Amino acid sequence: MSVRNAFRLLVCGTATLWSCHANAGAWTLPAGDTQIISGVIYSSATESFDDSGGAVPTLFRKFLLQSYAEHGVLDDLTLVLAPEYAIATVGGPGRPLIHADDFAFKAGLRYRLTDRFGVLSAQASYKTAGAFDMSVSVNNDSGSESEFRLLYGANFSLFGRNAYVDAEIAQRWIGGARPDETPIDLTIGLHWSDKLTFMAQSFNIIAAGNGRPPYGYYRSHKIEMAVLQRLWKGVYLESGAYISPIGQNSLVERGVDASLWVEF
Repeated sequence: MSVRNAFRLLVCGTATLWSCHANAGAWTLPAGDTQIISGVIYSSATESFDDSGGAVPTLFRKFLLQSYAEHGVLDDLTLVLAPEYAIATVGGPGRPLIHADDFAFKAGLRYRLTDRFGVLSAQASYKTAGAFDMSVSVNNDSGSESEFRLLYGANFSLFGRNAYVDAEIAQRWIGGARPDETPIDLTIGLHWSDKLTFMAQSFNIIAAGNGRPPYGYYRSHKIEMAVLQRLWKGVYLESGAYISPIGQNSLVERGVDASLWVEF
């Protein structure tokens, strides 16, 4: 992909932040239980990775408002609903700034396959979205995607404290000219106390080779550090920050996020 097209390719990086307290990630909710996570992400970039991984000037700012809801249909089957609203500004050298706002909606089901050696689950979902709620967009075109995801979570001890790991890999089939994608998400959490959990997370998106012009190959990698605080029973506050240390035809992105978790 040329540097010119790299400027046009808006890699927005809207991966949901799977801070896997309680029943998020691979875990399913007990039948009848509900969990709602509502939050905001602010991200920006002044450079983009080009085709060789070098940096070229660009301008990107984005507010993403998210609400992520889960409901336990059965003990091993969880319904997932996730609306999003994005407000973004993007531009480049010699190019006018583009201001846009977009809405997205995702629905899916997660099924627990086994809990004999940790928790292994499978999740299928469908998402329809505007340009800034997709991973990439050219000329502000909207899109849709179908996803199948495998999720594995396990609890263990670290430094004498309870900890957990959540590893996820998915295949996304994306309509139109966009290439399909392979997301890989990793989380390690350490329960420091009854009210405080520290998390290290990695969010990765790798494009397939089946994109059609003007889309080409890209990959995006993010590292997030986050804290989850229990405010009172069933209510939690998450806050974090992330960077994109490497990538190809993607943004050199940094961002902060905050969300409120409510369980009932």
